[in-house]
This record gives sequence, structure tokens and C-alpha cells, in this order.
Amino acid sequence: MVLDKTTNSLSIVRERILRSARRTVESSYHKLSFQAMNTDCRVHFQAADSSFAKEYEDTVLDWVAFFEAKYSRFLPDSLVSRINYAAGEQWVEIDAETEALFNLCQELLFFTRGVFDPTALPLMRLWNWKAANPVIPTPAQIKEALELVGWRKVERRPGGIFLPRAGMMIDLGGVGKEYAVDRVLTMGLDQGIKNILVDFGQDVRVHGESPQKAPWCIGLENPSAVGKCWTSVLVNNHAVATSGDYLRHFVHEGRRYGHIVDPRDGYPANTGVLSASVVSPHCTFAGIVSTAAVILGPKHGLELMTFCPGVEGAVITETSRFQTKGFNNFATG
Repeated sequence: MVLDKTTNSLSIVRERILRSARRTVESSYHKLSFQAMNTDCRVHFQAADSSFAKEYEDTVLDWVAFFEAKYSRFLPDSLVSRINYAAGEQWVEIDAETEALFNLCQELLFFTRGVFDPTALPLMRLWNWKAANPVIPTPAQIKEALELVGWRKVERRPGGIFLPRAGMMIDLGGVGKEYAVDRVLTMGLDQGIKNILVDFGQDVRVHGESPQKAPWCIGLENPSAVGKCWTSVLVNNHAVATSGDYLRHFVHEGRRYGHIVDPRDGYPANTGVLSASVVSPHCTFAGIVSTAAVILGPKHGLELMTFCPGVEGAVITETSRFQTKGFNNFATG
């Protein structure tokens, strides 16, 4: 594991994660919970050998700490921050894993018809959903930010990346957590674990059976009644992700502004979608497609789900619910 210039942040992040970690066991199912990437994380898995279980849990904690220290835009010495600081000035060297992650971003840009864009941070920074009195950016501000947005503007070569204009920025927040879920679960499978659940901030992927020797049951929150589920899905070897703006939004002069911004025009999505839930073989895809569906709206969001192999999902608006033909194969009601 090459630590590069993330070493300082790595020690801080690792200490924070370890301090938050809790480990319990019920029968042969081990439960690890911790705080990372600004969210609640949990890994539940079956293992008969306690020393093996501890070794896997330690591996998970170390890997997640390294991942956050390397890719968080909030850490000044992370790789992402170094790429952003070098915008308009110089190329930044990247390793094979980062190369693969950026290749994935390229694929997701295509699949989502351009609504997933890792360079949308200049737009995101214009909108402050946490302010007591939010200010709507001017059209001129949005136009200026849009000039700095566009993954196709990013220059890449084997082992290197360059943001050609000062002010351009990359943010992997839209894909990083889901990617981490996939990696942690895959690490478990590689070590022989057959029954496992990985849940980072309610982006979930499972394999095998639950402790009840049945499919894992994942609840889908009702955006109109927070804390309650409108249905659950039963899954064995799938991921489940939900996106929506029902928790993070504000209303200004009668218009609702959510936290999911459409990078094509610079404004929060205004399609009437409260939430979109996706079942997919991989968490990375589930998370990206669910967010894209919020931006694209019910009709085009469902078209996207149908277009993506192995994906099923449901879209909820203020007045209706839409779902793919195969969604009921997973839903409990």
C-alpha cells in the first residue's frame, strides 16, 4: 500500500475511524460499525473463526481509512485535493487504482447521459442548502461555473491527469462511497466469506443469506413519511441504493431547491422526483443510476434503469410511483 503524500491525513483519518469502531457478534454473525466518509458504516458477515473475523474487520478499517484519506476533497493533502490545486498549472501522477476509478467515471458519464459528472464541484459550491437564508446564485454566476464543468474537458494520459483550467475541480463524492461498498464486499468474498452485508450511509450491497437464513431485507424509506418504509426489497447478491432531495432542500419564492444539481444547466433538479431507488448487481451502479433518475425525471429515469443491464428500480414523485417491470421480483409489497 503506497501512502504517498496522504500519509499525514491517513494517520488522522485512521485514528478517527478506529475510535468510532464497535465490534459485536451474535451467533456466528460478526457486526462491525464505524464512522467514515462522513457517514455511518456497518459490515455484517458470517465467520466461525473469531481471529479470522477480527483480521477481516481490521483490513476493512485500514482500507476505508486509506480510501478516505486518498480521495476526500475535504483533506488538503489528499490526491483529489492535489489534482484540484494543480488545475490550470500541471499534470498530477496517479496510480493504477485511481486510473481505473477515473475510467469508471468515464463509463458512468456515458450511461447517465451526462448527468453524472465528477467535475461539477464549482456548481455545487454555489448552492448552500445549510444556510439559514439561502441565496440563489445569479445566472451570471452559474454561467461562469458551468465554464469550469465538464468531464470531457479533463485531460488524461496513462498515469496522469490534468485539469486544464484554473478553478476546475474534481469531487468523487457522488461515486466514492458506493465504490467503497463494492470493494469492501469483494474483499470479503475474496477471503471466503459467503454471507455478508456492507452498508455505508444506506448504500447497501449484500451476498448470500441473512442471519435468518433468508434473503437480506432492505427497507426503502418513504420520502413523504421520513423514518417509515414504503416497501422493502429481498436480495441475495445485489446492491440497493436510494437517492432523493426530501431531506436536503429549501423553498425560495415558492420553488423547491434540492441538493442534487443537474451539471448540464447548473440548477438543482426540478423534475418532481422525491426519491429513486435502484436494485443492481453493484452498488456503484445502483447509486449513480438512482441519482441520475432524480435528475432525469420519472420517464427518462425509468428509461435509464431499463437501459442498464441487471437494474430494476422505482421512482416516487409527490403524486405517483413508477417502477420497472422487474422491480416486483424484489419488492415485498
